[in-house]
Amino acid sequence: MTWTREMVEAQSSPSPACPRAGVVIPMHNEARVIADVVRGVHARFQHVVCVDDGSADECAALARAAGAHVVRHPTNLGQGAALETGIRYALDRLDVDYVVTFDADGQHDVDDAVAMVLAADEHDVQVVLGSRFLQTGQSDVPTARRLLLRAAVHFTRGTTGLRVTDAHNGLRVIRRDAARQLRLRLHGMAHASEILSQVARGGWSYREHPVSITYTDYSQAKGQRGYNALNIVFDVMFDRLRAAS
Repeated sequence: MTWTREMVEAQSSPSPACPRAGVVIPMHNEARVIADVVRGVHARFQHVVCVDDGSADECAALARAAGAHVVRHPTNLGQGAALETGIRYALDRLDVDYVVTFDADGQHDVDDAVAMVLAADEHDVQVVLGSRFLQTGQSDVPTARRLLLRAAVHFTRGTTGLRVTDAHNGLRVIRRDAARQLRLRLHGMAHASEILSQVARGGWSYREHPVSITYTDYSQAKGQRGYNALNIVFDVMFDRLRAAS
């Protein structure tokens, strides 16, 4: 992808704890929380890339003021498309060995992201997947969401063979060699399943890492609705049929 001046607003910063990793944060109308999220991430990571996915609010300006590189989609394309854009930008424009995907709603812990980068390096794996179900004390996962996530885990295990415990966690670390091969064609929320499918098909080395999730009224309002699971299953199955053809 060729990056134009109109697409990109960048701001550099001093080098914090993880200079070899770039954090990609997709955002859509996140003005309420994005400045705090970016500042928290930027305190530990040198490179933060926010992808404004057609927002109608001021989240792009707020993210840039907090120190992030900002890439803009003129219209809302979906979280998968925003991640694809952010990952390409990080690989093409930044000197990083790892790409971290991180949600904009404040539910992730930046210390978990740092620990996952260190785990990827220590264990020499291409992908580290965050799992809220490896962490003790996660009983605050809302019941409806817990049931939906459990079904997603069974679906993922059955269709990919990956022995994961959390199929839709937005906190991931992807090493440069794997990120170069990753291509997200499902632009909505089905991208989470698509990433796991590509891990399986590519035979990429992976491990899970325990993470904590902070559920707030805001993050739950921004999260997936239960009925969207049917759309995700349809998108994933269509993508696998397309890949097999």
